[in-house]
Amino acid sequence: MLFHEVIFGPIHSRRLGVSLGINLLPTDGKICSFDCIYCECGYNSQGKGTRLASREEVKTYLEEKLIAMKKEGVTPDVFTFAGNGEPTLHPDFAEIINDTKALRDTYFPNAKISVLSNATKISNPKVFETLMQVDNNILKLDGGTDRMVRLIDVPNSPSYSVAGQVEELKKFNGNFIMQTMFLRGEHKGEVIDNTTPEELEAWYKIVRELRPKTVMIYSIDRPTPEKQLTKVSKEELMSIARPLIEDGIEVSIA
Repeated sequence: MLFHEVIFGPIHSRRLGVSLGINLLPTDGKICSFDCIYCECGYNSQGKGTRLASREEVKTYLEEKLIAMKKEGVTPDVFTFAGNGEPTLHPDFAEIINDTKALRDTYFPNAKISVLSNATKISNPKVFETLMQVDNNILKLDGGTDRMVRLIDVPNSPSYSVAGQVEELKKFNGNFIMQTMFLRGEHKGEVIDNTTPEELEAWYKIVRELRPKTVMIYSIDRPTPEKQLTKVSKEELMSIARPLIEDGIEVSIA
């Protein structure tokens, strides 16, 4: 399911409330540095689409939508950068965030700005600095071992490693939200399960080392391109969260 508009919603997000979506990737394709087997937008192989919206177009579309929402009496809780891939890949990501903050302050000053990112571009100083300026920089880490992250997220880069990602995440000094998808199933003959004791032990170690301001854990809620995946129950998610909560780490379960 692709997002066919630059500005979409608002929708009700399980984790964020009334969310106005901002898609910085093509509206007819997908561009991402991961190729997650659970991504609601499908696989990268469907194509990159025709073009990215320019900074000016994003600003225009967003302001038009905010004016309409004002007239309708609809108030967003959050502006969420998500959509058809990794938002930080847009060459004007930093400038678009600045434009969005200015429009937010004009029309809905109490709304938060969130970015859903797979964190593969945080080694770029400009991306890092921009993420540090948003209200909710929500960064993905779907497992504690290279093998499981490669099976679930399928990074484009052959040099990707969890250890390398963790070193980059340390630069935030805990000023970020970690997001982890828990799931089970099979993909291309490989067993997928990031809830095993071994996987959880590795993941717990990373979370305790990074101590993000919040950990968001969730499971499948929408159709996935890999059909042999199963949802982890909320009760089990609560069980996964318990050791972290006991350590004083805030955990959000959706």
